[in-house]
Amino acid sequence: MALTAENITSKKFDTKMRGYNQAEVGAFLNEVAATVAELTSQNRELQEEVRANEEKLKYFADLKDSLNKSILVAQEAADKVKNNAKKEAEITVREAQKQATDIVAAANEKANLVIERAAASTRKLTTETNDLKKQTRIFRQRLQVMLESQLEVVKSSEWDELLANDDISQYDEIEKILGSNLDKNSEGSVESTPIAEEQPSSQAPAPSNAAEPAAAKTVVIFPDGESK
Repeated sequence: MALTAENITSKKFDTKMRGYNQAEVGAFLNEVAATVAELTSQNRELQEEVRANEEKLKYFADLKDSLNKSILVAQEAADKVKNNAKKEAEITVREAQKQATDIVAAANEKANLVIERAAASTRKLTTETNDLKKQTRIFRQRLQVMLESQLEVVKSSEWDELLANDDISQYDEIEKILGSNLDKNSEGSVESTPIAEEQPSSQAPAPSNAAEPAAAKTVVIFPDGESK
């Protein structure tokens, strides 16, 4: 049984001869009871304080655990965000590289197509130019042959006979003969004379500017044998 201040103050002692002074004993017991009561009150306050501190300690311990868990969750979230960002960055880089590669490939393909078209156009233009040069050479050679044939007609002895003869009645007959010869020689030189297509121009005689008789038929030669 715990000793309290009430127990001390209510305690009764038997009196005997030559015993303690009751007043002094009573006063001392009252003092002891007051001290015990004070100590009991202090002990109760201390117990309340300890209980409150224990509750606070428990609160802070729980708070510490919660903070630790929050830190762990935040760390995991940060790691997850970091990993996701890294993956997204890698995906973005790969896509950018692929797009750049596709753009370069498309540009190269277009450039190659343009180059091929330009080369084809150049080849076509070269071929057409060569054909035109060839046709021009043929035309020049045919024209040269025709002019030479006409010049031969002009240089023939029939002209001399015509100029030496004073008989006007023979002019019509000579004119018909000369005109027929001119037409025949012109057509024959153009259609029947073989032409060397690659004959250098320096080897061909220069054309002569000779006057033709009025009755001669004029023949104009065009490339590919076309007449207009």
